[in-house]
Amino acid sequence: MNADGFGLYVHWPFCQAKCPYCDFNSHVAATIDQTRWLDAYLSEIKRVSSEVPDRVLTSIFFGGGTPSLMPPDTVGRVIEAARAAWPRANDLEITLEANPTSAEAGRFRGFRDAGVNRVSVGLQSLRDEDLKRLGRLHSAAEGRSAFLLAREVFPRVSFDLIYARQFQTLADWRAELTEALTLAADHLSLYQLTIEPGTAFGDRFARGRLSGLIDDDLGAEMYDLTQELCMANGLPAYEVSNHASDMAQSRHNLIYWRGGDYAGIGPGAHGRLTLGGIRHATETELSPIGWLDRLTRDGTGESQRSVLSLREQAEEYAMMALRLTEGLDRQRFSRMNGSDFKADTLLHLEELGMIAVTPTRIRATVEGRRLLNAVLRDLLAD
Repeated sequence: MNADGFGLYVHWPFCQAKCPYCDFNSHVAATIDQTRWLDAYLSEIKRVSSEVPDRVLTSIFFGGGTPSLMPPDTVGRVIEAARAAWPRANDLEITLEANPTSAEAGRFRGFRDAGVNRVSVGLQSLRDEDLKRLGRLHSAAEGRSAFLLAREVFPRVSFDLIYARQFQTLADWRAELTEALTLAADHLSLYQLTIEPGTAFGDRFARGRLSGLIDDDLGAEMYDLTQELCMANGLPAYEVSNHASDMAQSRHNLIYWRGGDYAGIGPGAHGRLTLGGIRHATETELSPIGWLDRLTRDGTGESQRSVLSLREQAEEYAMMALRLTEGLDRQRFSRMNGSDFKADTLLHLEELGMIAVTPTRIRATVEGRRLLNAVLRDLLAD
């Protein structure tokens, strides 16, 4: 049984509009049958908890989509069901992702009363022109107001920003991040803009119609500046894109990065469950209606469950744990993989300044985390 915590991920797939950069499983719907969705979530909690009834629940995460579009009563009923289904930690973390429109911000107190104790607000930018380019429906002023309200209502708050945006300069990002750090409480998620296939930005890029994209060198400078400013302001990186003060890290996301178990319910949700000592990967139907119909027909929202081999577990653990500043446990990796990393590979990457190696742990350096895909490719090569 995995000792790195147990979490419940609840995917709410609906948004007011689809952002052009987004490749998450999100959908725009004219009407939503709230009763049917609540019944579906409660059914899935009952099903999964019957398989892993004794795990101690350490976190619940409402992701999306835009979970702040959920009625607070629905959120409360899901939390209540999860609390009843599993033994729970005394400091159970319950996070809800929110978009900073005025209407949703006004519902923050309802979510708090429902049991949410941590909110992650998707500001994405503090500049109106860039918010328009990103397809966001809120203004910079609305974003600031929503976040300040969240700080008043919830004991723990975070917000997201996207950098390396179209036409952005290093000076632009320095000024914006400096402002963001004056707003921040104890956690920030800072992501570089990536152009993903299948998104509106991806389609425009393929047609040569996405102007102002920055080059890799400038993106690297922005990443380095991000590390420098956040560290100086008491929010060091604990993961490639996440920064927090001491003890303010996202406990739910740490379950992912440390290779813990979690149940994923809702359309497009993934999970990792250890059953009878064997670790399984679970997937669900992507389509919201397809997920509901499958659940009604088969009594489960899962579309696939597969056993992860020890080698697959080792690779997944390395890919996730090396994102963390704390790095990975070599003994744990060796136990799954059957052997440690190749000594000559470790020495080569250490000499390049990409990793730091001790007898018990391997950590990617700041430079190594910036080039993590290349580091992992070398480490995991047969």
